[in-house]
Amino acid sequence: MSLLRHAVVVSCSLLLLSPALADPAKSKPDFAVKTKAIDASITLDAAVKADPKLAENCLAEGKKWIAERRAEAEPEFKSDPEMFRNGPWSYERSYTTRSVVADRYVSIVRSDYSYTGGAHPNTDIDTVLWDKQQSKRISIRPFFTDLADNSPAMQAMVAGVVASLKAEKKKRDMDGDDEEYIKSIEPKLLKIGPVTLAPSTTAGKSSGLTFHYAPYAVGAYAEGMYIAFVPWTALKPYLSPEGTAIFGGERPKDDDDGTR
Repeated sequence: MSLLRHAVVVSCSLLLLSPALADPAKSKPDFAVKTKAIDASITLDAAVKADPKLAENCLAEGKKWIAERRAEAEPEFKSDPEMFRNGPWSYERSYTTRSVVADRYVSIVRSDYSYTGGAHPNTDIDTVLWDKQQSKRISIRPFFTDLADNSPAMQAMVAGVVASLKAEKKKRDMDGDDEEYIKSIEPKLLKIGPVTLAPSTTAGKSSGLTFHYAPYAVGAYAEGMYIAFVPWTALKPYLSPEGTAIFGGERPKDDDDGTR
Protein backbone atom coordinates (compact mmCIF):
# COMPACT_ATOMS: atom_id res chain seq x y z
CA MET A 1 0.00 0.00 0.00
CA SER A 2 1.44 3.42 -0.96
CA LEU A 3 2.22 5.90 1.78
CA LEU A 4 -0.19 8.39 0.22
CA ARG A 5 -3.09 5.93 0.15
CA HIS A 6 -2.27 4.80 3.67
CA ALA A 7 -2.46 8.42 4.83
CA VAL A 8 -5.80 8.88 3.10
CA VAL A 9 -7.24 5.75 4.77
CA VAL A 10 -6.09 6.89 8.20
CA SER A 11 -7.43 10.41 7.69
CA CYS A 12 -10.81 9.16 6.49
CA SER A 13 -11.02 6.71 9.39
CA LEU A 14 -10.40 9.45 11.93
CA LEU A 15 -12.92 11.71 10.22
CA LEU A 16 -15.62 9.06 10.31
CA LEU A 17 -15.08 8.11 13.93
CA SER A 18 -16.70 11.25 15.29
CA PRO A 19 -20.27 12.19 14.34
CA ALA A 20 -19.36 15.83 14.92
CA LEU A 21 -16.40 15.64 12.54
CA ALA A 22 -18.27 13.59 9.98
CA ASP A 23 -21.12 16.08 9.77
CA PRO A 24 -20.16 19.67 10.72
CA ALA A 25 -23.71 20.83 10.07
CA LYS A 26 -25.36 18.24 12.27
CA SER A 27 -28.24 19.33 14.44
CA LYS A 28 -27.98 20.20 18.08
CA PRO A 29 -27.54 17.12 20.31
CA ASP A 30 -30.71 15.73 21.83
CA PHE A 31 -28.97 15.39 25.17
CA ALA A 32 -25.65 16.70 26.42
CA VAL A 33 -23.59 16.86 29.59
CA LYS A 34 -20.48 18.97 30.08
CA THR A 35 -18.34 19.05 33.22
CA LYS A 36 -14.64 19.45 33.88
CA ALA A 37 -14.31 15.70 33.43
CA ILE A 38 -16.51 14.91 30.43
CA ASP A 39 -18.08 16.53 27.38
CA ALA A 40 -20.75 14.08 26.18
CA SER A 41 -23.72 14.12 23.85
CA ILE A 42 -26.44 11.98 22.31
CA THR A 43 -27.80 12.66 18.82
CA LEU A 44 -30.83 11.02 17.19
CA ASP A 45 -31.47 11.41 13.49
CA ALA A 46 -34.78 12.74 12.15
CA ALA A 47 -36.19 9.29 11.36
CA VAL A 48 -35.54 8.06 14.90
CA LYS A 49 -37.14 11.16 16.40
CA ALA A 50 -40.20 10.69 14.17
CA ASP A 51 -41.13 7.64 16.26
CA PRO A 52 -41.67 8.88 19.85
CA LYS A 53 -41.32 5.44 21.45
CA LEU A 54 -38.17 4.63 19.51
CA ALA A 55 -36.70 8.02 20.35
CA GLU A 56 -37.51 7.56 24.03
CA ASN A 57 -35.91 4.12 24.03
CA CYS A 58 -32.69 5.29 22.37
CA LEU A 59 -32.42 8.43 24.47
CA ALA A 60 -32.85 6.46 27.70
CA GLU A 61 -30.10 4.08 26.63
CA GLY A 62 -27.88 6.99 25.66
CA LYS A 63 -28.38 8.80 28.95
CA LYS A 64 -27.45 5.65 30.84
CA TRP A 65 -24.29 5.34 28.74
CA ILE A 66 -23.28 8.92 29.54
CA ALA A 67 -23.98 8.39 33.24
CA GLU A 68 -21.65 5.39 33.21
CA ARG A 69 -18.91 7.32 31.41
CA ARG A 70 -19.26 10.18 33.89
CA ALA A 71 -19.05 7.79 36.82
CA GLU A 72 -15.73 6.57 35.41
CA ALA A 73 -14.30 10.00 34.56
CA GLU A 74 -15.18 12.04 37.66
CA PRO A 75 -13.05 9.99 40.11
CA GLU A 76 -10.15 10.06 37.63
CA PHE A 77 -10.39 13.83 37.39
CA LYS A 78 -10.28 14.19 41.16
CA SER A 79 -7.36 11.81 41.63
CA ASP A 80 -5.28 12.87 38.61
CA PRO A 81 -6.30 16.24 37.06
CA GLU A 82 -3.21 16.15 34.85
CA MET A 83 -4.93 13.49 32.74
CA PHE A 84 -7.41 16.19 31.72
CA ARG A 85 -4.87 18.91 30.94
CA ASN A 86 -6.13 19.09 27.34
CA GLY A 87 -9.75 19.32 28.41
CA PRO A 88 -12.55 16.95 29.43
CA TRP A 89 -12.84 13.47 27.97
CA SER A 90 -15.12 13.47 24.93
CA TYR A 91 -17.96 11.07 24.28
CA GLU A 92 -20.50 11.14 21.45
CA ARG A 93 -23.21 8.64 20.64
CA SER A 94 -25.34 8.86 17.50
CA TYR A 95 -28.32 6.84 16.32
CA THR A 96 -28.61 6.77 12.51
CA THR A 97 -31.37 5.04 10.56
CA ARG A 98 -30.06 2.47 8.09
CA SER A 99 -33.32 1.19 6.63
CA VAL A 100 -37.05 0.84 7.19
CA VAL A 101 -38.45 -2.45 5.90
CA ALA A 102 -42.14 -3.24 5.38
CA ASP A 103 -42.89 0.05 7.15
CA ARG A 104 -42.27 -1.91 10.33
CA TYR A 105 -38.65 -2.92 10.93
CA VAL A 106 -36.26 -0.04 11.54
CA SER A 107 -32.52 -0.75 11.41
CA ILE A 108 -30.32 1.73 13.25
CA VAL A 109 -26.56 2.04 13.46
CA ARG A 110 -25.38 3.20 16.88
CA SER A 111 -21.94 4.83 16.78
CA ASP A 112 -19.96 5.64 19.92
CA TYR A 113 -17.02 8.01 19.72
CA SER A 114 -14.68 8.59 22.63
CA TYR A 115 -11.41 10.38 23.21
CA THR A 116 -9.72 10.19 26.60
CA GLY A 117 -6.32 11.56 25.73
CA GLY A 118 -4.78 8.48 24.14
CA ALA A 119 -2.91 8.11 20.87
CA HIS A 120 -6.15 8.39 18.89
CA PRO A 121 -9.92 8.47 19.36
CA ASN A 122 -11.84 5.22 19.68
CA THR A 123 -15.12 4.17 18.23
CA ASP A 124 -17.58 1.36 18.81
CA ILE A 125 -20.38 0.25 16.52
CA ASP A 126 -23.58 -1.51 17.46
CA THR A 127 -27.00 -1.82 15.89
CA VAL A 128 -30.64 -1.66 16.88
CA LEU A 129 -33.51 -3.46 15.14
CA TRP A 130 -36.80 -1.86 16.15
CA ASP A 131 -40.23 -3.37 15.55
CA LYS A 132 -42.62 -0.43 15.13
CA GLN A 133 -45.66 -2.68 15.48
CA GLN A 134 -44.57 -4.01 18.89
CA SER A 135 -42.67 -0.86 19.90
CA LYS A 136 -39.66 -2.81 21.05
CA ARG A 137 -36.21 -4.01 20.04
CA ILE A 138 -35.95 -7.41 18.41
CA SER A 139 -33.25 -9.58 16.82
CA ILE A 140 -33.16 -11.08 13.34
CA ARG A 141 -34.16 -14.50 14.74
CA PRO A 142 -37.84 -14.30 13.63
CA PHE A 143 -36.69 -14.06 10.00
CA PHE A 144 -34.91 -17.43 10.05
CA THR A 145 -35.92 -20.97 10.94
CA ASP A 146 -32.85 -21.63 13.08
CA LEU A 147 -30.12 -19.27 14.23
CA ALA A 148 -28.68 -21.50 16.92
CA ASP A 149 -24.90 -21.41 17.32
CA ASN A 150 -23.16 -23.15 14.41
CA SER A 151 -26.44 -23.77 12.59
CA PRO A 152 -26.39 -23.96 8.76
CA ALA A 153 -27.85 -20.46 8.58
CA MET A 154 -25.14 -19.04 10.83
CA GLN A 155 -22.47 -20.87 8.82
CA ALA A 156 -23.86 -19.35 5.63
CA MET A 157 -23.81 -15.89 7.20
CA VAL A 158 -20.17 -16.26 8.23
CA ALA A 159 -19.21 -17.44 4.75
CA GLY A 160 -20.96 -14.42 3.26
CA VAL A 161 -19.35 -11.99 5.71
CA VAL A 162 -15.84 -13.32 5.11
CA ALA A 163 -16.29 -13.17 1.32
CA SER A 164 -17.55 -9.60 1.53
CA LEU A 165 -14.74 -8.47 3.81
CA LYS A 166 -12.09 -10.11 1.63
CA ALA A 167 -13.44 -8.24 -1.41
CA GLU A 168 -13.47 -4.91 0.42
CA LYS A 169 -9.98 -5.45 1.85
CA LYS A 170 -8.72 -6.15 -1.65
CA LYS A 171 -10.19 -2.82 -2.80
CA ARG A 172 -8.26 -1.11 -0.02
CA ASP A 173 -5.03 -2.97 -0.84
CA MET A 174 -5.19 -4.77 2.50
CA ASP A 175 -4.48 -8.42 3.29
CA GLY A 176 -7.86 -10.10 2.92
CA ASP A 177 -6.46 -13.50 3.87
CA ASP A 178 -5.36 -12.44 7.35
CA GLU A 179 -6.48 -15.39 9.50
CA GLU A 180 -6.72 -13.32 12.66
CA TYR A 181 -9.70 -11.24 11.57
CA ILE A 182 -11.39 -14.28 10.07
CA LYS A 183 -11.11 -16.12 13.39
CA SER A 184 -12.93 -13.27 15.13
CA ILE A 185 -16.08 -13.90 13.09
CA GLU A 186 -17.92 -16.82 14.66
CA PRO A 187 -21.12 -18.58 13.52
CA LYS A 188 -22.99 -17.29 16.56
CA LEU A 189 -25.52 -14.48 16.51
CA LEU A 190 -23.77 -12.68 19.36
CA LYS A 191 -20.30 -13.16 17.85
CA ILE A 192 -20.74 -12.53 14.13
CA GLY A 193 -21.06 -8.76 14.48
CA PRO A 194 -23.71 -6.01 14.71
CA VAL A 195 -26.29 -6.54 11.98
CA THR A 196 -28.86 -4.48 10.10
CA LEU A 197 -31.40 -5.12 7.35
CA ALA A 198 -29.95 -3.74 4.13
CA PRO A 199 -32.09 -1.50 1.92
CA SER A 200 -33.42 -2.87 -1.37
CA THR A 201 -34.29 -1.76 -4.88
CA THR A 202 -37.74 -3.22 -4.17
CA ALA A 203 -39.87 -0.94 -2.02
CA GLY A 204 -40.63 -2.29 1.45
CA LYS A 205 -38.11 -5.12 1.17
CA SER A 206 -34.59 -5.83 2.42
CA SER A 207 -31.90 -7.03 0.02
CA GLY A 208 -30.06 -8.93 2.77
CA LEU A 209 -28.00 -8.37 5.89
CA THR A 210 -25.21 -5.88 6.51
CA PHE A 211 -22.72 -6.42 9.32
CA HIS A 212 -20.95 -3.38 10.78
CA TYR A 213 -17.41 -3.49 12.14
CA ALA A 214 -15.61 -0.74 14.04
CA PRO A 215 -11.87 -0.12 13.67
CA TYR A 216 -9.84 -2.97 15.20
CA ALA A 217 -12.77 -5.42 14.89
CA VAL A 218 -11.62 -7.03 11.63
CA GLY A 219 -8.36 -5.25 10.92
CA ALA A 220 -5.85 -2.64 12.00
CA TYR A 221 -7.06 0.71 13.31
CA ALA A 222 -5.79 2.47 10.17
CA GLU A 223 -8.13 0.37 8.00
CA GLY A 224 -11.12 2.10 9.55
CA MET A 225 -14.63 0.68 9.63
CA TYR A 226 -16.02 -2.09 7.45
CA ILE A 227 -19.48 -3.06 6.27
CA ALA A 228 -20.01 -6.65 5.07
CA PHE A 229 -23.04 -7.48 2.94
CA VAL A 230 -24.70 -10.90 2.68
CA PRO A 231 -27.47 -11.05 0.03
CA TRP A 232 -30.79 -12.56 1.02
CA THR A 233 -30.51 -15.08 -1.82
CA ALA A 234 -27.54 -16.70 -0.04
CA LEU A 235 -29.74 -17.20 2.99
CA LYS A 236 -32.97 -18.15 1.20
CA PRO A 237 -32.96 -21.83 2.29
CA TYR A 238 -33.02 -20.73 5.94
CA LEU A 239 -35.75 -18.07 5.83
CA SER A 240 -38.88 -18.36 7.96
CA PRO A 241 -42.26 -17.22 6.59
CA GLU A 242 -41.57 -13.82 8.20
CA GLY A 243 -38.20 -13.66 6.47
CA THR A 244 -39.63 -14.67 3.11
CA ALA A 245 -42.11 -11.82 3.44
CA ILE A 246 -39.53 -9.08 4.02
CA PHE A 247 -36.57 -10.05 1.83
CA GLY A 248 -36.42 -9.35 -1.89
CA GLY A 249 -34.89 -7.22 -4.59
CA GLU A 250 -31.27 -6.20 -4.90
CA ARG A 251 -28.91 -3.98 -3.01
CA PRO A 252 -28.96 -0.37 -4.28
CA LYS A 253 -25.82 0.53 -6.22
CA ASP A 254 -25.01 3.45 -3.92
CA ASP A 255 -25.12 1.20 -0.84
CA ASP A 256 -21.54 -0.08 -0.93
CA ASP A 257 -19.20 -1.84 1.53
CA GLY A 258 -17.28 1.29 2.41
CA THR A 259 -17.22 3.13 5.73
CA ARG A 260 -20.32 5.25 5.31
